[in-house]
Amino acid sequence: MSSTLGLYRRVTRLPYGDRIFSRMFSLKAPYFATVRPQVTAMRPHFAEVAIAKRRRVHNHIGTVHAIAVCNGLEAAMGLLAEATVPAGHRWLPKGMEVDYLAKSTSDLVCRAETTPADWEGAPDVPVTVTATRDDGTVVVRGVIRLWVTPRTT
Repeated sequence: MSSTLGLYRRVTRLPYGDRIFSRMFSLKAPYFATVRPQVTAMRPHFAEVAIAKRRRVHNHIGTVHAIAVCNGLEAAMGLLAEATVPAGHRWLPKGMEVDYLAKSTSDLVCRAETTPADWEGAPDVPVTVTATRDDGTVVVRGVIRLWVTPRTT
């Protein structure tokens, strides 16, 4: 188990643990703080973060900016990768392909998912990502490709 997953499991047992972990996650990866991801799930092959629709992430038409949505998706992918990467290995994102399907007019839930079979194809590992509005509409769907290799000392 990765140290990040172990920390998540320990901290989220505390009162307000999910908020504490989310803040710690944003401090460790400061760029994600731009969307203030609230981590709602982290386990092998699955991670989920919520991002609020607020003025700071709006575009010119008042919806969540496409790049802000991608930041939420990448945050979810990073949590999944930390929870799933085999011991002795490391991961790096190597590409992202997304389709914008609908306007992001509400808070969003960003999910990242893989299967054990996806990881058998390492070093190239596809992570399926989706962003969903409050009404259940998928607004962005895509794949983030990881490069997973053994750690070198």
